[in-house]
Amino acid sequence: MTGRFDLPEPDAFTRTYWDAAAEGRLLIRRCGACGRAHHYPREFCPHCWSEDVTWETASGRATLYTWSVVHRNDLPPFSDRVPYVAAVVELAEGPRMMTEIVREGGDRVGADPDLSGGTELEVAFREGIPVFRTVTRG
Repeated sequence: MTGRFDLPEPDAFTRTYWDAAAEGRLLIRRCGACGRAHHYPREFCPHCWSEDVTWETASGRATLYTWSVVHRNDLPPFSDRVPYVAAVVELAEGPRMMTEIVREGGDRVGADPDLSGGTELEVAFREGIPVFRTVTRG
């Protein structure tokens, strides 16, 4: 145990996911039987229970489904990051995932995030962990 609660402890199955994330790629699983994508990674499809599932690189696009500003968290290193925005995003491929919303460059959003449901997001990576930031139109 590292003493940090924000870092994954990959096992034989999830190592592929975490290795891809360390390279800046977000993976999801897709079922060969029903065609649906899912996240978090599992060895079977949660929709039809088929074991015919494969890894797929996600587009990295998502929309904000819901969020909450966290003002207190006593676990290291979260206490140094408050306030931060914990969120559920809906990936363009369909599945929803929990994450953190950050600013460009990975900085925390803070207590006044100026977010709304449906906000367009894109994946970013902090220490090999997928986080999301708002899409800026230029």
